[in-house]
Amino acid sequence: MKCLFTEPLKNWFGYTRRERRASLLLLLIIIAVAGVRYLFPGRESDIKVIPLNFSLTGTDTTQPGNVYSHSPVNGKPVTTVNKLKKNILDINTCDSASLVALPGIGPVLSARIIKYRKLLGGFASVNQLREVYGLSTETFDLISGMVKADSPAVKKININSAEYRQLLRMPYLDKTEVAAILKYRELKGRIGGMNEMIDNKLVRIEVAEKVKPYLEFN
Repeated sequence: MKCLFTEPLKNWFGYTRRERRASLLLLLIIIAVAGVRYLFPGRESDIKVIPLNFSLTGTDTTQPGNVYSHSPVNGKPVTTVNKLKKNILDINTCDSASLVALPGIGPVLSARIIKYRKLLGGFASVNQLREVYGLSTETFDLISGMVKADSPAVKKININSAEYRQLLRMPYLDKTEVAAILKYRELKGRIGGMNEMIDNKLVRIEVAEKVKPYLEFN
């Protein structure tokens, strides 16, 4: 006698006995897999947030010339500061190519600076660059912080033994002053110092200030 419930289901699905066994086995496998995932849930991966302002190397714009490097220590970035040393150009020893590299200085101005340096015997002060023909105030203001004048490099003139042509080559002395110096030296034998030159009106006070770094009185 056939079951009243089984026969309609069998007719509805149209399964054979082998197909029903396979379906039952597949259902058991699906249940088993779902049970394992429920009993052993997978670990969620940690999400790390990297700050936007963090980088391996960077520059702090609030401190010009500082370079920052980051290296992790115990998981935290550590910042080290390296000071960048500016290369200051010595206008008494530099060559023409170094001068041309300065902003506003071309080959013509570079040649004039070196020529004037030779004429002076070296720059005693950076401000003497203002005396170079064609070097504008704007250019001087632009480069004044990039250069220096090493005063020991200045060649001095012995006022008590220098000849007429040697003294006349000094840009700050004119013919009248050179003649007065030689005449005074002839009469007195020697000049003791700058104050003596000023007191005896051998040079004007403003000239004395300019020429002082270039004279010695031995």
